[in-house]
Amino acid sequence: MADDEAGNDPGIVTKLSHLPVAGTVAKLTDMISAKGMRLFAVIDQRAEAQQAGLDLRETTLVFFGSPAAGTPVMAASPLSALDLPLKVLVWDDRGQTKVSYVAPDALAARYHLSADLAGNLAGLNALTDALVAP
Repeated sequence: MADDEAGNDPGIVTKLSHLPVAGTVAKLTDMISAKGMRLFAVIDQRAEAQQAGLDLRETTLVFFGSPAAGTPVMAASPLSALDLPLKVLVWDDRGQTKVSYVAPDALAARYHLSADLAGNLAGLNALTDALVAP
């Protein structure tokens, strides 16, 4: 996806962070821990690219969630495990730090979740709002 296409998919939410990529990732992981969620993985995709001799903008993918919230979703819709745990991409777009993720309502629609189960994913919007707040 080209830089100018980053916000064109209605199923993807992209927000601007006032912090650099590393600072945004650090703040996100701290917030995840403070909320009692599980941090499953942090993948520095730029570092992985460099190990392969390739160049990539700063790009970090953070996998996290709450098994208490995600397990009922996966029990109701096993294919939702393709999108769970939740993921947030923190990336540099020509000097701007962006935070992108699949919209919780898009996930709910994709997996035909009930309103109650969709609510298990909805906190992602509030989390990322707090993440990018100055």
